[in-house]
Amino acid sequence: MIDYSAPDLTQHPPRSPRVRLGGFVHLPRLLDKARAFAAGKHGDYIYPCPMDERLFAFAGVDATAFLDAVKCGKSDTEMLAWLMEHLSPARLPHEILAWSDWLENLAPGDPRRHGNFATEIERMAPGRLDIVTTFDRLELDDYTAFGGRG
Repeated sequence: MIDYSAPDLTQHPPRSPRVRLGGFVHLPRLLDKARAFAAGKHGDYIYPCPMDERLFAFAGVDATAFLDAVKCGKSDTEMLAWLMEHLSPARLPHEILAWSDWLENLAPGDPRRHGNFATEIERMAPGRLDIVTTFDRLELDDYTAFGGRG
């Protein structure tokens, strides 16, 4: 059974980046990674990674302060309340929705990142033409890292 209060990311991946909490895409995954990092069970997952930093930048929240709040044992609901209290600037629901939609559909970006993206897709799932967003690649990587075949 998975213990989401201290997930062991050497045994299973974090939640999908598409899962939302309070309208924020990636937040449940970020919580899984932060909790695993705090417990020393993050495996190959990085906290904070560039995707985490995008959420912190949008929210105006410091990664260390977020991790300190996670270490207090707060639930997902309590961490959402903490995040909402610390948003800087304050965000309206439609802003959170627009940002989440943007992040969920984000592609690699510059030519170098596109090249790395293509190399990784070829390694994990040769011939897949449906992996086009960063979230698509993260989910594929999670799947193949734990024995799935792309």
